[in-house]
Amino acid sequence: MTTDFSRVPGAPVSADISSLVRLHTALRAVNYTYEGVASLLGDRAFEAMTRDQLTPGIYRLNQVLGYEKTASTFSLGEKSLAQVVRFFLMGQVLESAELEAALGAGLCDLLVELGLAESAASGSLQASVDLRPHAADDGTELYVASDLGAHQRPGVLRKDHVLGIGHASLTLAQFTERTPLERALDLGTGCGIQTFHLLAHARHVTATDISERALAFTRFNLLLNAPALEIDPQKLEDRVSLLHGSLLEPVAGQSFDLVVSNPPFVITPRSSGETPADQFTYRDGGMAGDGIVSTLVRQLPEVLNPGGRAQMLGNWEIPVAGPGEQADWSARPRDWVGQEAEAWFIQREVLAPEQYAETWLRDASENRDPAHYEQAYTDYLRDFAARGVDAIGFGMIWLRRPNLQAAGERLHRFEEITYPIQQPIASFITEAVAHYDAVTALDDEALLAQHLVVAGDVTEERHLSPGSEHPSLILLRAGAGLRRTILETTETSGFVSACDGELSVGQIVNALATLLDWQDASPQQELISNIRELLEKSFLRLEQGD
Repeated sequence: MTTDFSRVPGAPVSADISSLVRLHTALRAVNYTYEGVASLLGDRAFEAMTRDQLTPGIYRLNQVLGYEKTASTFSLGEKSLAQVVRFFLMGQVLESAELEAALGAGLCDLLVELGLAESAASGSLQASVDLRPHAADDGTELYVASDLGAHQRPGVLRKDHVLGIGHASLTLAQFTERTPLERALDLGTGCGIQTFHLLAHARHVTATDISERALAFTRFNLLLNAPALEIDPQKLEDRVSLLHGSLLEPVAGQSFDLVVSNPPFVITPRSSGETPADQFTYRDGGMAGDGIVSTLVRQLPEVLNPGGRAQMLGNWEIPVAGPGEQADWSARPRDWVGQEAEAWFIQREVLAPEQYAETWLRDASENRDPAHYEQAYTDYLRDFAARGVDAIGFGMIWLRRPNLQAAGERLHRFEEITYPIQQPIASFITEAVAHYDAVTALDDEALLAQHLVVAGDVTEERHLSPGSEHPSLILLRAGAGLRRTILETTETSGFVSACDGELSVGQIVNALATLLDWQDASPQQELISNIRELLEKSFLRLEQGD
């Protein structure tokens, strides 16, 4: 349902636009920008901060402020910036006079009024939120408010913690396709980071969340960054709708061209008598096992327009394999994808149950209470054992509602890629899907008439034993995109080497058939199948104009 999120207890206040303008102006005046902070801290301290390690940054700021000896000298502007970084990013208590000297007279009162700061002791303040600069891939400079992290405050995180910009949110932003469109849905918006990116290419964005605090953070961030996001703060609803509710309930009856979601996918043991207040809303969907992800994979196509797409992150359980069998990580995800949808799952990481439990217990600082940690860890192990879970996979999920007029085959691809890939990957995904659609629309006769070229990032690697005349192994490697490697046959290698756009596929295949003295059609059919794989995975390209 639609609610006023300008004043929600425990969240930043966004009722007064002029106050947000004043804050934005003060932050910009002190060069509190992504580049400004990175330059002030230096590469190593800034990189450490991205790993939630604050000590190198604090040491550097103490040098800037003269608390640590250094041969360098710093300007008054750098010292003012250092105080703001100490306050918002390092979680340090500052004297009100120090903060006002940096940001300007009256700013301390403003920060308290906006819910960004609270009294720590007589005459001093501490940040009540993390407010940090963020630079989008297109260069847009933003400020993003979220709850303070475990590295900035003591104790276990609050259950309704609003997560800030992290590795997962940046991964999703880099995975999201950026084609211009009318309507987009950010499901589980959190602090709103995906909505900010969507506004660059979507006319209207609907942002939903089960947490009213999260929606209040999103509204604050949208209005604080209104000029950069090209939003009229007096008419926010023209560009963004903020809706409260679970999963797809708030958008029942609506449809979208694109859905993005970093859902609360963390697998958490359920307990009898559990209530939503017992759950970490930013990560826990309240369903058993990987139910939140399976539900979304099944239901998201229903809110997509024909040809519409969804990109999301998720976990999936990998069951224990039977005797003599090898576990198939994709078995469960395949079952989730209905006949009326297309899917591309890319598994990026696999964790054992023990590793998984340790990761997420640390994430919420639950390891700070030894007794609770031991009990929660045991609950995880019992939960996974009860359902026969051998491992947990994590990765990226691409979905599409098919366009009934499309001529190509429906895409159902499940692959594991655990090594580094091109980032951002979105443009490659968009191009790869378009190429897949074009290639699968060709029957064998049409394929044989095409002229192909090798993609510009592709190289061939041959392995020979010392003294051997012929290679024992031929690999084709893609240097961009998903950076796949394919094992080639001698025939496939010969075909690829002739793909310079001059000869058609049929001409090259016929030449190989004569050279290798094929006696029947089976080698040709095998080669055509291999050619299709190379095309569908973008090692080979249809020559432009064909």
